[in-house]
Amino acid sequence: MRLVAFLAAVAVLVVTSGDVMAANKYNKDYFGETIVHKAKFEDTLIHLARNNSLGFVEVRAANPKLDAWIPGEGAKIILPKKHLLPEAPRDGLVINLAEMRVYYFKEQGQPPQTYAISIGRDGLQTPTGSTKIVRKKDGPTWRPTKRMREEDPDLPVSVPPGPDNPLGTHALYLGWPQYLMHGTNKPYGIGRRVSSGCMRMYPEDIKALFPQVPVGTSVTVVDQPIKVGWVNDALYLEVSPNQEQTLKIEEQSPDVPAYKMTPADMARINKKAGVHKDKINWDVVKKAVAEHRGYPIEIMTVSGRDIAKPVQSEAAPTLEEVVQEQAAPVVEKQAVKKPRSTERTDVVYQESKAEPEALKDPRQKTVASNPNYNFNN
Repeated sequence: MRLVAFLAAVAVLVVTSGDVMAANKYNKDYFGETIVHKAKFEDTLIHLARNNSLGFVEVRAANPKLDAWIPGEGAKIILPKKHLLPEAPRDGLVINLAEMRVYYFKEQGQPPQTYAISIGRDGLQTPTGSTKIVRKKDGPTWRPTKRMREEDPDLPVSVPPGPDNPLGTHALYLGWPQYLMHGTNKPYGIGRRVSSGCMRMYPEDIKALFPQVPVGTSVTVVDQPIKVGWVNDALYLEVSPNQEQTLKIEEQSPDVPAYKMTPADMARINKKAGVHKDKINWDVVKKAVAEHRGYPIEIMTVSGRDIAKPVQSEAAPTLEEVVQEQAAPVVEKQAVKKPRSTERTDVVYQESKAEPEALKDPRQKTVASNPNYNFNN
């Protein structure tokens, strides 16, 4: 009898502990704010991306009609910094390959930190699944693999720590052999599919993340172009470019292939909507999927409010207004009056700030516009 009572007490303790752990997880489907940035003459999408820990494809997909190098003074640039969370355990490091983004759930109940990454290029895809951090190195040595040396016999056997090291200043080694999260000596390749399978980060981002992540931290890698989640009483959809679309966006090609929504995608959306699934505006869903802008789009409200007319401050532009303005033929760049208010819950409005000298790129347009520029290891 004592043994039975003891085992029952242990079972209760385990169940209770599990409930407490679940209760302490971050319980919202989203975090962050979408920013509408009012550009200065010298702004470029490439440098705005780095200043905001966004990737090149992320910013390009959100602003497909703007020139990446000369968006123009007064242009309204969408910085997609509001994110729906992927379907994955909210613990440790969660990587969504479709977004080219890592989420770090460091503190129980708190929103994650997030950083842009680069991932494996075509034929050298970053794998999905679960692993953990098994080793860390401040000042790693880069040793090209056999495949790399076969492709380029001129590669050295190893590259010591320093400015020419493709691993950058810090590296986190995964349980998967030869796969790392690391910095880079080519920061303007972040947010592209250009690596040999590893996940690269901006130099300043890996320096911030590295000391926080202990050995043994769980790592979950998923590939989810379509995410869905609740923001208060509204259901939102976030669609990132898939791999084929990303390659075209990187090439700045006008012919980006369409993504066809699958029955599994529709089932996921309906499941998240639950008893309110009949209120989903499927025309908006199809438009969001076709445009793959990479930021959350409202597709339904519990109240049944017309989602084409969101509640908003009159002063700040809506995402819809910005998208329409970007799509319209440009006749003349007009200065935009400073907004009277930023009392928005879905959009934050900001004006350009001076860019830190350290982030300016001396190579100018050769970084992203030159098709021969090599971002690969």
